[in-house]
Amino acid sequence: MLKTRKARAWAIQIGFLAIVAFLLISSTLVARDTLHAQGMNSGFGFLDRSTGWDVGFSLIEFSPFDTYGKVIVVGLLNTIFLGIIGIVLANVVGLTIAVFRTSENGALNAIGTLYIEIFRNVPIILQAFFWYAILTHLPRPKDAYNLGEVAFVSARGVYLPGLNVTGSSALIFFIALVLGIFFYIWFTSARRFRSLTPSAKKNGKLTIVGLVLVIAVAALVMGRIPETNLFSIPTLKGLNIREGIRIPPEMSALAVSMAVYGGAYLAEIIRAGFLSVGKGQAEAAEALGLSPWYVFTRVRLPLAFRAILPTLTNQYVWLFKATTLGIAIGFTDFFSVISVSINQSGQTLELIAILMVGFLVMNNTISFVLNRVNKAIKLKGTQLRT
Repeated sequence: MLKTRKARAWAIQIGFLAIVAFLLISSTLVARDTLHAQGMNSGFGFLDRSTGWDVGFSLIEFSPFDTYGKVIVVGLLNTIFLGIIGIVLANVVGLTIAVFRTSENGALNAIGTLYIEIFRNVPIILQAFFWYAILTHLPRPKDAYNLGEVAFVSARGVYLPGLNVTGSSALIFFIALVLGIFFYIWFTSARRFRSLTPSAKKNGKLTIVGLVLVIAVAALVMGRIPETNLFSIPTLKGLNIREGIRIPPEMSALAVSMAVYGGAYLAEIIRAGFLSVGKGQAEAAEALGLSPWYVFTRVRLPLAFRAILPTLTNQYVWLFKATTLGIAIGFTDFFSVISVSINQSGQTLELIAILMVGFLVMNNTISFVLNRVNKAIKLKGTQLRT
């Protein structure tokens, strides 16, 4: 039965998995018996109990009477929200600095080099403390910096125009936009759609845009808070700022830290991608009469993106895990919520398991999506990868 190499390989793998499963089950049973002996309850029934404490920032409605299950969802959504913002800003910073680093202008090149040498070599947690200290020492709300009567910056946070809708509706609106952008890019770049006629491609793009607009508008209209205007503009009333959306300094500090620190690493990765693009391809584009902007956006950037996407995937996963620094400055992220829940409920093993599974799902989702994108745009056969 085990005479062939394939059969022996399968037998070894099955045996290894059986041993791992046995160890996990044994450890779980021993831990459960130990907890019961000490009078501690195990299981996930505590998720239905009220927390009795509030959170500082939440994308959905939350009160101290809500359950542990809901506060974990709050922390999870805050982490995803912060991670997306931080990665997007880091890409903007990284692309800008990479352009500086590859520029023939000596001043821009020096600025890019100085930026990387400074911010890449200072730990991100120190940068989080630094930006948090700056943001919390801004003027009080009554003396806040006024940005055209539509936004304010103060020690209590950044106030931006918003929408008078429920948190769940705003979440649906945000998810619809993100998924719409993803499917639009996928439809326009994937090889399986390249054989479509121009009219079919145009109809496909219009369909995606139309569905996103319908879902987004429906979410806003159905989720509008009764007896309020749809748009909410921050205004200074007395000693405080009313209406609008308040972004707390904790979240702003983390977003800036992720953008500044992560941007320094992304800049070097993107710069390597620019350098991997042969000069002949850019020169050929210039010979066709394309402007420098079109050469950059149609030739250099797409070819560089194809070359660096696997490395960018690893950096995005690492940068997303940096959201756990929120516990250091008081931001209500996934890790912070789990830590507080452990102290309040005593359900250590269950909550750590939820934390591990949550980050596994989020990080593997990032890897899966970007690996699919990489598979769709990579060169096939024996062509050179440029």
